[in-house]
Amino acid sequence: MATQLHPTRPSLGISCHLRSCSTSHKLQGHFTRRIAAAAALASVFLAKEGFSNTKTAFSFNFSLTVPDQTIEEAEAGIHYHAQELLNIKSLIDLQTWKEVQIALRVSASHLKQDLYTIIQAKPGSQRLQLRKLYSILFNSVTDLDYAARSKDAVLVKECYNNIVSTINEVFTKIQ
Repeated sequence: MATQLHPTRPSLGISCHLRSCSTSHKLQGHFTRRIAAAAALASVFLAKEGFSNTKTAFSFNFSLTVPDQTIEEAEAGIHYHAQELLNIKSLIDLQTWKEVQIALRVSASHLKQDLYTIIQAKPGSQRLQLRKLYSILFNSVTDLDYAARSKDAVLVKECYNNIVSTINEVFTKIQ
């Protein structure tokens, strides 16, 4: 049984030959499903509740600073969070790598928020140096996280020492 071509049917730029007719119909269905999936994902990500409702478990938070955090709160918090970051030394000595990673991520994220708030409050002439130290500090935190994941005790201690020296330098610059 031969398949007939329909020359009056409009084409989307896909030529339909005898063997590829079923393929082109499959492609059209595939593209519409792909477009529908993209539209559904876009509507989910752009939904107002996703951005504004912070009580929801899946809410988005793209800010680096705490919205209601004052400079005084950040300065008080930075000492506590820096100390929390330095307290991972005992976990490093015990070589409990999973706990090192967890404690590192929690304390570093809070320290990052505090330090960013403080840098934003400083005059422009001081920001460049502080941003450079900020970058060095959190690159060392990332390096320590990767070293803990690979269970490289020597590299972990080296990264920890870099963090200690950078935190000390940050405190001399912000006071």
